[in-house]
Amino acid sequence: MFDIGFWEFALIGIITLIVVGPERMPEIAKTAGRYIGKAKRFIAKIQEDINDEIEADKLKSHLDLTDKDSNIVEIVDETKESIDKIKQDVNKIVNFKSPQK
Repeated sequence: MFDIGFWEFALIGIITLIVVGPERMPEIAKTAGRYIGKAKRFIAKIQEDINDEIEADKLKSHLDLTDKDSNIVEIVDETKESIDKIKQDVNKIVNFKSPQK
């Protein structure tokens, strides 16, 4: 995250110990740890939400493509059925008129 190594962290701890004293150091360390934990959880939650949104967008685009494909197939099938019905009706009309001649 901030690329703080062991020596940088130790230097911060020594300076804090000198400035605040050994009596208040444990309380400050506990408070700092609590805030760092909250920050990490907050960042993890944001990353999780972003990943969920990305996955939802991917799924939505996939479903849209699938819906478009299925609509085209349905339209073609319905058109074929309509053409077959028209052919049957035309054949009935032709067969009905033929015997009367």
